[in-house]
Amino acid sequence: MAKSNLVIVESPAKAKTIGKYLGPGYEVKASMGHVRDLPKSKIGVDVEHGFTVDYQPIKGKEEIITDLKKAAKKSEKVFLATDPDREGEAISWHLKEMLGIPDDKTYRVTFNEITKKVVNDSIANPRPIDMDLVNAQQARRVLDRIVGYQISPLLWKKIRRGLSAGRVQSVATRLVCEREEEIRAFVPQEYWSLEADLARIAPNLGQFKAAFYGREKKVELHSRDEVDAVAEAVRTAPFTVTGVKRQDKLRSPAPPFITSTLQQEASRKLNMTPRRTMSIAQQLYEGVDIAGEGTVGLITYMRTDSLRLSEEATAAARDFILSRYGQNYYPGKTRVYKTKSGAQDAHEAIRPSNVYLTPEDVKKDLTAEQYKLYKLIWSRFLACQMASAVYDSVAIEVSSAGYTFRANHSALKFSGYTAVYVEGKDEEEEAAQSPLPDLREGEGVELKDLKSDQHFTQPPSRYTEATLIKALEEKGIGRPSTYAPTISTILDREYVVKEGKNLRPTPLGEVVTGLMKDKFTDIVDTAFTANMEEQLDEVETGKVDWKSLLTQFYGGFEKELKQAETDLDGERIKVPDEVSDVICPKCGRNLVFKSGRFGRFLACPGWPECDHTQPIVVEMPGKCPKCGGKILKKTSKRGFAYYGCENNTNKDEARRCDFMTWDVPVKETCPSCGQTLFKKSGRGYKKPFCINPDCPNFLPEDQRGYKKKTTTETPAEGTPPEEKTPAKKTAAKKLAAKKTATKKPAAKKTTAKKTTKS
Repeated sequence: MAKSNLVIVESPAKAKTIGKYLGPGYEVKASMGHVRDLPKSKIGVDVEHGFTVDYQPIKGKEEIITDLKKAAKKSEKVFLATDPDREGEAISWHLKEMLGIPDDKTYRVTFNEITKKVVNDSIANPRPIDMDLVNAQQARRVLDRIVGYQISPLLWKKIRRGLSAGRVQSVATRLVCEREEEIRAFVPQEYWSLEADLARIAPNLGQFKAAFYGREKKVELHSRDEVDAVAEAVRTAPFTVTGVKRQDKLRSPAPPFITSTLQQEASRKLNMTPRRTMSIAQQLYEGVDIAGEGTVGLITYMRTDSLRLSEEATAAARDFILSRYGQNYYPGKTRVYKTKSGAQDAHEAIRPSNVYLTPEDVKKDLTAEQYKLYKLIWSRFLACQMASAVYDSVAIEVSSAGYTFRANHSALKFSGYTAVYVEGKDEEEEAAQSPLPDLREGEGVELKDLKSDQHFTQPPSRYTEATLIKALEEKGIGRPSTYAPTISTILDREYVVKEGKNLRPTPLGEVVTGLMKDKFTDIVDTAFTANMEEQLDEVETGKVDWKSLLTQFYGGFEKELKQAETDLDGERIKVPDEVSDVICPKCGRNLVFKSGRFGRFLACPGWPECDHTQPIVVEMPGKCPKCGGKILKKTSKRGFAYYGCENNTNKDEARRCDFMTWDVPVKETCPSCGQTLFKKSGRGYKKPFCINPDCPNFLPEDQRGYKKKTTTETPAEGTPPEEKTPAKKTAAKKLAAKKTATKKPAAKKTTAKKTTKS
């Protein structure tokens, strides 16, 4: 009997998709990611003996490793088909070493997209494992391990246990902290705007507004006196049209997505975190079951910094545009986008694998989040190959008493790519101007009114996840695969917190950043970190030896570390409390933010005299259906979010309200009874429903999509929902499972069979 071939991928979803394409003769198994790594309990790198690395099997992967070893031993060929990046290459190398696969049986294949053609072509054209890629990943891993495992203990001793430092995370935290310093140091500057309401002298021929510009050059108005001087001069002087400029303005489409721009746009348009975006994108890449198509990989590989597109993809986009939108919507030739200098350019830009699988065609087979992200990627790709949008632009200049006023208007003349996609913006755009009358140069216009407004310059905005990723990319810090985990890490460590979409440093983050800037200048220096990324790229291309890079880095780092330990000997750095505006109900002090097992909470700074603590609450839209009070989002002792009335803990028993729910209040009200609507908690879009039992639109609890409860026991007043029977039920299940797992196997064969059947 002929031996089969083994294909090893990282995930079961990917294995399922690829197995369908390869058919009999190939066995496809998943390694579930890495099979070995550096140990958690120690640094795992022998710095003194040439950076020897101590890789160990990952705990819990024993069965997977044994199964893969058996499958590899009986296979004729072993194809290592992990992701097409540095980390994927390293996983393939670790698999080869861990499973003991001989060189003559090892074949490395990569898929930029998981389609039948690409999978079969790749299997037909394998290559050896690229050790330059592996060494670049080893160098990154060892660098991060050295920094993390040698600086973190110092932070534990000098500030607080559980802290960490990292090459990229420390720089990202520094950016957020320095932006906050800019905001605090910002001094507002006064300025004024002046707007003239003008009309053609002939009646009923149109009015328009023109904003003060200056004289020959732009002039800023900084005070009421300056505004009054201009207003006094123009009130008694005639207004004349001194310039009319009409032109068609072209707006070109944005380039296709790379990792950073996908994360930014998903944050702006879909309110997805970078980590969630990459998780959903991974699902779309690995394959989704599509009716009539089977399991299909919907997008190309999502970790890339290249704007390159294949000829096949652009040709398919051209044919699709011509057939659906017509000749006018195609620019006449393929649009080519230039990848920025310094990019790895290892893979294509992110695009749909098959442009003919439109979002509408596959919507019924996708989750809400998968559909939204696929639609975003599909639309951006198609738009990038479409004709420019054309705007009819009119600019009018009006003069009076030597001063100039300007009015502009732009109207869409030809939709072009905007028929498919419009790029999101980080900042709000100005309100659209009304259409302008058909004026001619030299024509007189009449002043109807002058309006002035006082303004003050605003400080720079705090970073959002989207703008922080943009800043990291522009400064060359990190690579496509690092943006999402970096932001997740600084949030998890509570160096930074989210307020709405904005990122704000905590006192802890500022203290740690201050120490890092003072004692480890290179680690938190943006230029140094960017240069290190470039050197890692040089390792990838084989131009730099990875151990030489580590040696060069460690010399300076070791000196900084020893000096920091000497300077901080005997010193303990206190993190100032972050004071809230919430008053302690017991002693009247302002509560402060603390961190615990389940995240942040509020506590009285008067401990041990006062031991009051309470969850952080956020005011939600809508009103309490029982008493009309505010609805607050709260966090239970177990770290779960629930929603309750502001009067849950009211000292006045007559006003106390026991309303609590898992369901999330929304802005909309019921059209029948006028009460606040709620929706099921969880990710993605959920249809709002009415919880008023006296309303014809009432949706009973057992129809809201939650698992059916075994009891209708009413929770005690003021107790969070999850602290009732559902928690007890879960605990009982765990206990039952534990007992089942520890039972001895049946002594008789027949008994075992009966047990299995039952």
